[in-house]
Parts: sequence; C-alpha cells; structure tokens
Amino acid sequence: MVAVRAGDADAALARRDPKHAVVLIYGPDLGLVRERAAALVKRVVPDTSDPFAVVRLEGDELASDPQRLIDETQTVGLFGGERVVWVRGGGRNFVPALEPVLANPSGTLVVVEAGDLKKGAPLRSACENSPKALAIPCFADGDRDLAKLVDGMLGEAGLVIDRDAKELLVSLIGGDRLASRGEIAKLALYAQGQGRVTLEDVRIIVGDASALALDDVVDSALAGMAQEATTALAKAWGAATRPDAILGGLLRALHGLHQMSLQVASGQQVDTVIKSARPMIHFSRVNKMERALRSLSPGRCMKLILLVDEAVLAARRSAPMAQAITERVVLQMAARKQAN
Repeated sequence: MVAVRAGDADAALARRDPKHAVVLIYGPDLGLVRERAAALVKRVVPDTSDPFAVVRLEGDELASDPQRLIDETQTVGLFGGERVVWVRGGGRNFVPALEPVLANPSGTLVVVEAGDLKKGAPLRSACENSPKALAIPCFADGDRDLAKLVDGMLGEAGLVIDRDAKELLVSLIGGDRLASRGEIAKLALYAQGQGRVTLEDVRIIVGDASALALDDVVDSALAGMAQEATTALAKAWGAATRPDAILGGLLRALHGLHQMSLQVASGQQVDTVIKSARPMIHFSRVNKMERALRSLSPGRCMKLILLVDEAVLAARRSAPMAQAITERVVLQMAARKQAN
C-alpha cells in the first residue's frame, strides 16, 4: 500500500518518483489540496500554462469516457519533455479510467485532486492499493503549521510579527490553506513598510470586526472599565453589531462568569479557574476576565444577569430603542463600583 501519512505529505511530494504514475491528493482542506497539486505539477512542468505539456480534465468527463485518460497519457508531447494530466475529481466514479494507467504506465504523470474521501472510497482504495500510485491526504493546518506559514509569508515580505499578534492570527485562520494565505497576504500588504506586524494590525485586517468589537464591549463591561466600554461600543456600532448580539453576548459571558465565580468562592485561585475554563479563554481576553472575576461575587453576577434579562425584554418590546437600551445597560455595568 502506498498511503502517505499527513505529516509526511510535503516530503513525499518533494521526491518525484517516476514509478508513481498517479498521485492522488485529497482531503477536507480543498485549499491545501489545490496548493499541493499545483506545486507538484509545476515541479514536473515549470510552464503549467503550456497546453501541450499540461492537460486538464474533469473527473466527471472521464467517468463518461474512461478511454480519454489512457489516450492522453500515451500521447507524446509536441516539443518533447514531460507531460502531466491534471484531473479534478467530481461527483462520479472515474476509477475505471485510472485502472489501465496504473496497469500500464506510460511515463506521463496523472495528478488527481479530490475532496474528503472516506477510507474504502473507490478512488482512494485504488490509489492506496497500487504500487504505481501515491495517496496523499490534506487535513486542516494545525497551530504549528499555521505559525510556520505565517512566519514564512511575512518573512518573504520583510516583516516580523509580535508574539501576541501571531497567536491571535493563528487562532483566526486555518481550515483552508488558500484562504489562510489570502488573509496573511492581506495583512502583509497592510503592514508593508513598517517592518513589524502588531496585535492591532491583526485585529484590524484579519479579525471579524463585528465579533472582535462584541468581545471588547463584553469584556470591558464585565471588567468594570467604563472608558474602554464606551470606546468599544462606538466601534461595535461602526462594525454594524446588532444590539441583540451585544445583549446576548453579555448574558452568555455572565452565565459563564457566574460558574467561575462559584469556583473562586469555593476557594480556587482566580488564575487556575480561568486556565481551566471551557471553552478556553483566549489569551487576549485573560486580563479583563481576571479583573471581572476578582470584582464579581456569585451574587453580583446573578444581579447583573437579571439586569441584562430586563434589557433584552425591553429591547424586544421597543426595537427603535434597542441601541439606547443596550448602551445604558453596558455603561451601567461598566461604571459599577468594584467592591463586592
């Protein structure tokens, strides 16, 4: 079997072994699938725009005409040199088109892109079970892979990134390699000429403005930081954050804070409670969360929950006043006295 582990994918692709007539690149990260397929094709044929050297086919076409693939692989290039047949998988089974290529390789490389294939899927099984093929999975990047990608792309742009900025950036990207590259490239363009990428740069360019603004409002209000809450509210309205989203965010945060305050009241240390919180509290929010937890007892958390509940009801009854109601409750919470 020639199934490559996800961690060995790049090394396997870097070694062009002529005995492998077919290379299947598949997985849920379609951006990474495309990136690796394109890199492999370019490694074999530097000018991928040459129609005589690179033939692009759709898997669904081959399912209707299996002979087409063997015809293409046995065709000699007009100007000599290596040829690649680049196949993009679809919804139909085209394994019958691959079988004669695997049985009688011609020297032309067949690169197949596919989505997430379960173990036992015909295309995956055909490639994993043939010594003439490679099957390479592409899963979503982990934090280490993303950090390496960030350092590499920003380094090429002549930029370094602050540690806290990198941690936030890594938490906001991932899932699709091409989308991650696009976000990093956008950030590099924004920071071009300043030499260093900061946390604020990442928040402005990469983060979901509405989500980040909502976090700022909630965290500042819970921490009892009136000036910061006022500024955060202005940004939230500028990011088109809805009043009900802010009130809902406050309620969710207060319920979570109430549970943590009960742990603190039972004798646990504040920092220990925060570190053990699930879902995990992002590092950028820890300082305000500590301040909130030290200033709010379980009883006061419940009073604030009731306050926000009343605001939610009032906002629903009078939609035109929802923004004003939200501002009032946020500032009332943020301006509270810090004593328990």
